[in-house]
Amino acid sequence: MADHQIEGETEKIVGLRTQGGRRREGDLMAFRAYWHSMRRGADVPLRSEIDPRGIEGLLSQAFIAEKIAPGLARLRIAGLHLSDLMGMEVRGMPLSSLVDIADRPRLSDALVELFERPAAVRLDLASAGGIRRAPMTGTMLILPLRSDLGDISRALGCLVTTGSIGTTPRRFRITECEVTPLDITAPADPVPAPGLAEAPATFTPAPEFASERPYLRLVRT
Repeated sequence: MADHQIEGETEKIVGLRTQGGRRREGDLMAFRAYWHSMRRGADVPLRSEIDPRGIEGLLSQAFIAEKIAPGLARLRIAGLHLSDLMGMEVRGMPLSSLVDIADRPRLSDALVELFERPAAVRLDLASAGGIRRAPMTGTMLILPLRSDLGDISRALGCLVTTGSIGTTPRRFRITECEVTPLDITAPADPVPAPGLAEAPATFTPAPEFASERPYLRLVRT
């Protein structure tokens, strides 16, 4: 690809970021504010406490992910927008399916931080244009949740994008990864909400992992 073509793609992506940035940031702030409102003191919310009505404005972009191995999570529930991006049903697929292969190790390391620290994760994303597809930008916000057993093995997330989808699947490069550790207090015998609890599952504690990685930007609050 010629230099002027690369520059043109970059300019388009920058323009999309500017155009959709304000609305996207507002949506993400509202999404995180709802998750924060579900925290009991300084704890991580229970999965069963999440009410879809609380994130009604971003339901099509929202998802619930389940930890299945260190650094790996699969989509248990996913909004229609995620399926539209992939051109197929994404429930049951790894969350990493939405990310370019080259950046999946970065996502994996961020998920280790999310479930083990725990931490909130924000990923700024970009998908280059091509045949019958325009450049896209996006932001993925992933926030930890406790299962009905009390372990931090679930996550509430959303993927907000700017630009038309075009041909699918659309996968994204990670342009920025922000990890914000959480100060939490352990819950005392969590009680699931009636009618919203997930089926019990065996939980195996993950081994210790190094928490400092050179390309994860930690935000201390």
